[in-house]
Amino acid sequence: MARGFVAILPNLAIALIVLFITWMVAKFATKIADRIIGKSSLRPSLKKLVETLVKLAIWLIGLLIAAAVAIPGFTPAGAIAGLGIGAVAIGFAFQDIFENFLAGVLIMLREKMRIGDVIEVEGILGRVENITLRETHLRQMSNELTIMPNAMIFKSPVKILTDDQRARTEVVVGVDYDADLDQAEKALRGAVEGLDGVDMEKGVEVYAIEFGGSSIDFKIRFWTGSKPREGWQARHLAIKSIKKALDNAGIGIPFPIVTNMFPEALQIEQASAGEARQQA
Repeated sequence: MARGFVAILPNLAIALIVLFITWMVAKFATKIADRIIGKSSLRPSLKKLVETLVKLAIWLIGLLIAAAVAIPGFTPAGAIAGLGIGAVAIGFAFQDIFENFLAGVLIMLREKMRIGDVIEVEGILGRVENITLRETHLRQMSNELTIMPNAMIFKSPVKILTDDQRARTEVVVGVDYDADLDQAEKALRGAVEGLDGVDMEKGVEVYAIEFGGSSIDFKIRFWTGSKPREGWQARHLAIKSIKKALDNAGIGIPFPIVTNMFPEALQIEQASAGEARQQA
């Protein structure tokens, strides 16, 4: 055994050199992938997929060469046969890994949900920072990083907020019952039109939607940029402008009826009034 080990040392040394060369070549997988892709304008996710596949191919070839050098009698056909024998056991043992791997490939291949998009999945809202073959990195609006398995994203409904450059924003406001509704509609429309961040090509829509408990409610709909910050900023400006426009028009924004907010207090007050009447 000792003589056999000494005899195989040169082969092991050559195998280690092959692995080192493989590691060096894999480091340049990005440049190799760029040469394969050429000047084609692929999505960042597809470029990462090509880079990953190139890196995997380089490591596979390097490992096969190193194994053939280090183990006498080793052949790729024998390795494939050995993998075939244990394929079922490996499949069960690494089911989740393979599932996430295939889901990652499919996510990278589809056109939607690119790197940089803001998405919402499983109640998590964030920007896609990176897509790997096993997981997707989401940077939440609070700057926290969430790492989600690709299988979860692939199976769950995904809301892509930045799929288009424009998104609709809505603001609901109530006016007094004795207010002139035509005047209120005109004031609300004029308050939003011309604001920074509001897309006037889409226009501004104002609708009276319902008779509220203490007011007639209007819904104002307008279009802004699809990024969350753009929507929040436009909504912020719209609310301030609406309040100012209604004040200038002499139209009040009533408070909700107190009885709807505090039913228990109302019952106590009614009971006290009933007792007072009985005593009288």
